[in-house]
Amino acid sequence: MARGEQEAFAGVYDAVAGPVLGVVRGVLRDHAQSEEVTQDVLVEVWRTAPRYRPDLGTAMNWILTLAHRRAVDRVRSVEASAAREHKAALLEHTPEFDEVSEQVETRLEREQVRRCLRTLTELQRQSVTLAYYRGLTYRQVAELLALPWAP
Repeated sequence: MARGEQEAFAGVYDAVAGPVLGVVRGVLRDHAQSEEVTQDVLVEVWRTAPRYRPDLGTAMNWILTLAHRRAVDRVRSVEASAAREHKAALLEHTPEFDEVSEQVETRLEREQVRRCLRTLTELQRQSVTLAYYRGLTYRQVAELLALPWAP
């Protein structure tokens, strides 16, 4: 199999597919994911067969170790994905702005408007107050203050 012989792989596949599925299912506990990971493991065995070292253990132990590692990786991946989704859901429920900084900014703007209003004449201050704070039109302001108005 390490030399790329497909017939050799077919024999290895027949010998290890069941035990690999068993190890993977023991970790994942989900049939569909177990089949998917088992397929990934067997493809990895085919690709990495030249790296197998018989002096470190049997081929079956090597393959089952790959299977266990791949299954654990899948569990970690699923957990990380769930954590990301949970974090994203929490972010959707957080306010879009910082309430404290918003309050400070509003207070500073109010103070700046008050300072500016103090620099106006009484008539100007009344005009701005009626138009801005009470929402009156220019014509209504002019009528209330008995001033001429021209469109």
